[in-house]
Amino acid sequence: MRFAPPESRHFVPFAWTLAALLLAVVAPAQPAQDPVPKQTTNRLAKEASPYLRQHQHDPVDWFPWGREALDKAVREEKPIFLSIGYSACHWCHVMAAESFQNPEIAKLLNERFVCIKVDREERPDIDEIYMSALQAMGQQGGWPLSAWLTPAGAPFYAGTYFPPADAGGRPGFRRVCEQLDRAWRERQADVLKGAGELVDHLRTVLAPTAVPGEPTAALLAKVLPDAAARFDREHGGFGSAPLFAPKFPSANDLLVLLGLRDDAALAMVVQTLHAMADGGIHDQLGGGFHRYATDRQWRVPHFEKMAYDNALLAQCYTLAFQRTGEARFGQVARSTLDYLLGELRDPNGGFWSSQDSQSDGGEGKYFVWSKAEIEAVLDPEAARLLCEHFGVTAAGNWEGTNILVVQKPLPGDAAAGFAAARAKLLAARGKRVRPGTDDKVLAAWNGFVLRALATGYRVFGDDRYRDAARGAADFLLREMIVKGRLRRTWHGGTARHAATLEDHAALADGLLALFEVDSDPRWLRAAKNLLESMHAHFAAADGGYWFTADDAEALLVRSRTVYDGATPSGAGLAARAWLLLGAVLGDRASYDRGVAVLRSCHGALADAPGAASALVAALQLHLAEPRDVVIAGEPADPRTQALLAAAWRAFADRGIVTLLHAGNREALIALSGSFEGKVPRDGVPVAHVCRFGVCEAPVTDAAALGAGR
Repeated sequence: MRFAPPESRHFVPFAWTLAALLLAVVAPAQPAQDPVPKQTTNRLAKEASPYLRQHQHDPVDWFPWGREALDKAVREEKPIFLSIGYSACHWCHVMAAESFQNPEIAKLLNERFVCIKVDREERPDIDEIYMSALQAMGQQGGWPLSAWLTPAGAPFYAGTYFPPADAGGRPGFRRVCEQLDRAWRERQADVLKGAGELVDHLRTVLAPTAVPGEPTAALLAKVLPDAAARFDREHGGFGSAPLFAPKFPSANDLLVLLGLRDDAALAMVVQTLHAMADGGIHDQLGGGFHRYATDRQWRVPHFEKMAYDNALLAQCYTLAFQRTGEARFGQVARSTLDYLLGELRDPNGGFWSSQDSQSDGGEGKYFVWSKAEIEAVLDPEAARLLCEHFGVTAAGNWEGTNILVVQKPLPGDAAAGFAAARAKLLAARGKRVRPGTDDKVLAAWNGFVLRALATGYRVFGDDRYRDAARGAADFLLREMIVKGRLRRTWHGGTARHAATLEDHAALADGLLALFEVDSDPRWLRAAKNLLESMHAHFAAADGGYWFTADDAEALLVRSRTVYDGATPSGAGLAARAWLLLGAVLGDRASYDRGVAVLRSCHGALADAPGAASALVAALQLHLAEPRDVVIAGEPADPRTQALLAAAWRAFADRGIVTLLHAGNREALIALSGSFEGKVPRDGVPVAHVCRFGVCEAPVTDAAALGAGR
């Protein structure tokens, strides 16, 4: 989890120091209570979020975030206990079972605090503020996020997972609550003072004064050295030496390194992608990736699967396959896209958020195997081959079971037999209790999926990917734009919550990627409308963008951070989308809005490019002087398809390609006059390579179009 360089965030308010001293007093551990019977419900039963509804039977008197809870805290002069998590989060489940379903702890919470539950995926604006507070206290970010706030919402203490009683060097949750309640009652003035100081600090961190500058090639100088300094040369991936764990896929870093066109950068990407593909973080049977590995070697994951990770990693593997030709990368890319299609696609067309880490009462139980289970499904020779390939033993490699990790290459003649064995195991696994699915649709994450599917179609030519992207885009535009404004979430037929900057920018970017492979003007028109709406409601005076709209709920801070977190930053996504839109429309004004974002973020690009990969990717696009490539020809003509394929290869990371034909010509000309006059030459399809209305000589030969690019 990364919002900003750590050195810019550390701040230890007086109230936090006070709380730390109080918590340092050793108290005897309290025995855990049996979970309360699930026979009553709280307010969360009425919420749309699957994560919030998971807590509807807790004995904690939970409120969703809103005026009712905030007003109650002010009226009763009680501090707020804020718990932020998400449906697939392993430690969220653990803390819920140990503490939130414990009747004695629930009683303490209900008497001393106003308790609020937030789904971080629904409300990233709330999560960003309080996660930043946690990091400012010098703690590592993560979920569940546990924060204690004044009645006005100012944080004065925060942590992540707490055991119910003191254990493993962690203070018990019950004792933390008791001591913070005591601090509030006995030293309230000190707590309020420290909380106020922390809020002031958050305003400087989350809404910093921008120092503008020109987005030049010099800003890329630190990108490779920064990545190399964080690179694990033994096992691939990025982290902090010497442990390099836990280890996250870092798709943003990989995409930037692919864009450098540098052999050393490519070597880091290749090593990382191979290591992840062979590791337990990769679902070797069902495709797709778990959220992160707990170890340096990528072997032991927490088993949740997220739509955004898999969309971004599918792009990485697809582009790496295109760049290197390594068949393994193509296989992993396709199995990851197929995972998205098979496991996370809503029947209405959109894509769900995630799958849980737990099933049938245990973490990872759906994914792990005993040797005996494999031998019961496969014939002896197939079982031997598969167990050798994945290092499966009777003792197991994790808690007496086996996480499938590639340990030995397959013999050259074993591919067909292995595929059959894998299919049998997958069918047997499908009979187990499946992990729960968070079946809400998020606009931003669906934007990532759109680009992944469009890229997959462009490289692999599989119609399923383009068809799925069309269906998702149609759903998103039909269901998630309400009265002209994009919503962030959709569940059960209802779109909710104001969309953020990343929602507008990621969805616009995904629609532009779909337009490239589909040539339907409605995707281009929708992307333009989204970006115009984004500019109207999110624009800052210096050319950058706020994270929330001008009419969104007012929180402690209106954020405009530009660093990546679990997903690419909204600022970087917005810059890229404007650059692409300006290029395809031949519209300098739109393009310059993207450049303005880069100018406003000059400080981040200069000081910490490793924390701002999405901005670096936008800068790479700008420095490539992206072209508008128009293929004028009918889709059914093989010569048109040859030109289109050549353009996709030649301009994959430095332009946007439009197929202009009789069916879309009029609508595209209505969007931009730059499409005027671009027609086949004497019936022969032709390619026009242009930049803001200045075009090279038309090309009719596909080989010539790709030559020298």
